[in-house]
Amino acid sequence: MVEIDLQRASQSAGPSDADFRQWCEQALRQRKGDSELTIRLVDEAEGRELNHTYRHKDYATNVLSFPADVPDDMLDIPLLGDLVICVQVVEREAQEQGKALDSHWAHLVIHGCLHLLGYDHIDDEEADEMEALERTLLAQLGHPDPYADDEDDFPTHATTKEHE
Repeated sequence: MVEIDLQRASQSAGPSDADFRQWCEQALRQRKGDSELTIRLVDEAEGRELNHTYRHKDYATNVLSFPADVPDDMLDIPLLGDLVICVQVVEREAQEQGKALDSHWAHLVIHGCLHLLGYDHIDDEEADEMEALERTLLAQLGHPDPYADDEDDFPTHATTKEHE
């Protein structure tokens, strides 16, 4: 079971609760047992502040991933971590990249969840593995390949682990 604490702190609505559940369950289905995470939808001001605080970048990014850094024996809950998603950045990127908005949302939520599971794209081998899994998971949901037009580019999201 996936437990999602969905916090809507944005003036824009974003996708439905059911969409978030579907995308998270798809990304986390390889995980045995329960999972708990928080998704916070924010506006650009909060996204910019968080990106500046944690990554020292003075702009709002599409998604920030904060993996839980608590030893398993310290918690009675299967806490994965938090995703902070800037609604306006996601909407603008989808439009600029000519992508369907729901497909872009699905990609970024799945991508963020994979970061919470420990996937990364610091080097080419890790990037290839993560992107292949994203493509498979998204295709199973009927979404197109998010990297089809930019084979050498990564999404402009970030994790709190410095890797850019």
